[in-house]
Amino acid sequence: MGTEAQRRNTWGARLALGLALLGSGAAQAATSVLIWPIDPVIEAEQKAGSLWLENRGSEEANLQVRVFAWSQGEFDDQYQNQREVIPSPPVAKIPANGKQLIRLTRPGNPPAGQEKAYRIIIDEIPPAMPSGDNATGPQAAIRFQMRYSVPLFVYGQGLWGKPDPQGQRDTAGVGKPQLSWRQVAVQGRSYLEIRNTGPVHARLTDVVMQQGGQNRPVVEGLLGYVLPGATMRWPAPLQASAATVLKGRINGSEAAQTIGQGN
Repeated sequence: MGTEAQRRNTWGARLALGLALLGSGAAQAATSVLIWPIDPVIEAEQKAGSLWLENRGSEEANLQVRVFAWSQGEFDDQYQNQREVIPSPPVAKIPANGKQLIRLTRPGNPPAGQEKAYRIIIDEIPPAMPSGDNATGPQAAIRFQMRYSVPLFVYGQGLWGKPDPQGQRDTAGVGKPQLSWRQVAVQGRSYLEIRNTGPVHARLTDVVMQQGGQNRPVVEGLLGYVLPGATMRWPAPLQASAATVLKGRINGSEAAQTIGQGN
């Protein structure tokens, strides 16, 4: 059995960037994976996107690549299995200092004028621990299993995710989020809610609440994403008033932008 909330919490734990401990004692970590681009998209006229994996470690890296549909509800991220975007190859063996290109192919087309969100999950498969008489080195060790999570956005006809540096797309078609915020109280705690009524996601960084001449960061660095039609919630660093201003960088903008206060 399992409620939707239980399944969502399970996926949230699984998809968190983290470490799984497979033993006890000394730590071992021989691989380090560099991923680029960190914000891949598949535009309306494209049938596939690309993701590069580079192993900067001293040992071969064995990686499993999966793509999940990504949505938001009840102020939380939700993930589902899907067949709309296919990674190839789904399993990669990358030698030390080697690279691997992952193709992200979409067999069909998303609805016109819409953005669809996915999460690319890359799991490092640790090598088997030596055992018995064949074991070498410390017998008790921690084997780290790294998990990387990269957002992917796919666009339908008439909507673009990024400006075209070659100028072949109408810049008016580049989607922009429409954000508003409010403060709510839940079980005696204050939260900041940010709603997105625009056609594309908002990636929020360096978000601060300005009040009384002071800036109070909501969190340092990346706050999170708000997908189209979704509302997300974070603990508020102060009690807002009518004079409070919320500012932050949206989708990598160089300058902070003011987010309007909603109802």
